[in-house]
Amino acid sequence: MTQYMLSVHHDGVDDAAFQMSPEEMQETFAAVDVFNAEIQAAGAWVFGGGLEMPDSATTVRAHEGETLMTDGPFAETKEFLGGFWIIEAADLDAALKWAEQASVACRGAVEVRPFQDEPPAG
Repeated sequence: MTQYMLSVHHDGVDDAAFQMSPEEMQETFAAVDVFNAEIQAAGAWVFGGGLEMPDSATTVRAHEGETLMTDGPFAETKEFLGGFWIIEAADLDAALKWAEQASVACRGAVEVRPFQDEPPAG
């Protein structure tokens, strides 16, 4: 089985996800909870979670013996990662099916990316 990351992307604080009413937000949370239960029951779940807003981030950059820590995300962009799932799937097609359901549940774009194969031990 290959592991994939399904990542939820937002287009910034103007994203539709941040324009929802409290009722719509609760409906989205409930839909994500149902999706989480389904993917766990199928045995594809490894782990996942939502992330705080980008302004809570600290970027750490170590280079040539110096460490620089800056508040906020490194990227100069409005787009940001809102959450993710790590799943196991037989192949990309299976991962894409999970991502489609995740996109419906969270009402946003979901990127699918496989993990790199680990080098053989020894």
